[in-house]
Amino acid sequence: MIEPQQVVRQVGWRLVPFLTFLYFVNFIDRVNVGFAALTMNKAIGLSPLAYGWGAGIFFLGYFLFEVPSNLALHRFGARRWIARIMVSWGIVSAAMALVAGPASFVALRFLLGIAEAGFFPGIILYLTYWFPGAARARIVGAFMTAVPLSSVIGNPLSAYLLGFDGIGGIEGWRWLFILEGVPALLLGIAVWFYLPDRPAEARFLSPEARDWLTATLTAEQAANTAARRFSLIDALTNPKVLLLAAIYFGLVMSLYGIVLWLPQLAGGFGLSTQQIGFVTAIPYLVAASGMYLFGRHSDARGERRFHLAFAAAVAGIALIATPYVGPSGITLLVLCAAAWGIYAALPVFWAIPAGFLAGSAAAGAIGLINSLGNLGGFAGPYLVGWLRQASGDFAAGLVILGLGCLAAAGTALLAGFQLDNGRGLGS
Repeated sequence: MIEPQQVVRQVGWRLVPFLTFLYFVNFIDRVNVGFAALTMNKAIGLSPLAYGWGAGIFFLGYFLFEVPSNLALHRFGARRWIARIMVSWGIVSAAMALVAGPASFVALRFLLGIAEAGFFPGIILYLTYWFPGAARARIVGAFMTAVPLSSVIGNPLSAYLLGFDGIGGIEGWRWLFILEGVPALLLGIAVWFYLPDRPAEARFLSPEARDWLTATLTAEQAANTAARRFSLIDALTNPKVLLLAAIYFGLVMSLYGIVLWLPQLAGGFGLSTQQIGFVTAIPYLVAASGMYLFGRHSDARGERRFHLAFAAAVAGIALIATPYVGPSGITLLVLCAAAWGIYAALPVFWAIPAGFLAGSAAAGAIGLINSLGNLGGFAGPYLVGWLRQASGDFAAGLVILGLGCLAAAGTALLAGFQLDNGRGLGS
C-alpha cells in the first residue's frame, strides 16, 4: 500500500538537496560581485553609480531571455536544459576575471544574465512536476534556503579568496571569479546524468510509487477545469500573473539591493575584509533558519496572502529603520530582521503561481513572473548606487528598498481576492 507522505519524502530526499546545491552555486556566482567590489572597483575605476549599473544590468539580460528559456525547458526536458544553463553561466562567470574597466564589466554582467536566464523559474517549474500542491511551499522553502546559505558560506569564502591577491600574478578578485565559476560548469555535466525529467522516469521509486505520483499530479491538473481552456498567451496577459510579477518586483528589488551592496555597507563598520565576510553572513543565517519553517507554517494553514504580506512588511519596516537605529550592533540586528522578512516571503510567494498554473502556461507564466519581477534586481542595486553617489551614504537607498517591500505587502493585501480566488491556467 502506498503511503503518500513517504513517497513525497523519498522524492524530496532524492531531488531537493541536489537542486538546492545547484541554486547555492548559482546564487554565489550571481552576487559574488558584491565582494569582488571591495577591491575590484578601485582597481578598474568603477564609481558607485557605474558599479550599481553593472551589478543590476545582469537582470536586463535575464529579463530578455527568461520566458524563452523556460519554454525551452518545458519542451526539451529539465535534465538537458538545466545542464545547458549551468555550463553556460559557469563559463561566463569565470570570464568575469577578464574585466578590465567599466565597459567590459557591464558587458560580462549582461552576458551572465543571459546565460543564467531560466534557471530559477525552470527549477520552480520542475518541482511542480514532482510534488503535489499541498507540499510545495515547504519544498520550495527547503530549496530556496540555498539563497541565504549561499551568503552564509559564500561571504566568508569570497572574503578568503580575495586574500589570494598576487598568487600567480593574478589579483584576488579575479581568483574569486575563476574559482567560484568552475563548479557550475562541472555541476552542469553532473545534471545530465543525475536528474530524471518526470516521475515516470524515476528509477529510484517503486513502480507503484511512480504510478501513484503520476496519477496524483495528473489529477491535480485535471481538477482545475478552467486550465484546459487557457492558452499560453492567456496566461501571459492574465491580471493575476501580472499582479504576482509586481509583488515579486518589490521583493527582488530589496533582495538584490541588499545582497549586492551589503559588503560595502558593512565596510562602513570599520571591519577588515575577513571580518566583513563573517559579519555579513549573520543576517542570512537568521533568514535560512526561518525560511523553511515559515513556508511549512503557510502549508499547514493553507494560507498564502497574509503570510506573504506579513513577511514583506517586516522586511520593509526593518530596511527603512536601518539607517537610523544607531550603533553597528543594532544595525546588524535590524538587517537580520530585514533579511528574514525578504527570504521568508519567497517560498510562500512561489507556492501561489504553482497552485493555479499548469502545462505550457505554467512554463511561460512562471518565467514571465520571474523575469518581470527580476527587473527589480536591476532597479534595487542601481538606485542604491545612484543615491549613494548623490548623497554620500546608504540611508536614502535603504529607505527606497524598504518602500519596495512595503509596496509588495500592500499589493498582496489589496489584490488578495485575485490571489486567493483566481482561475487556473494551463494548456
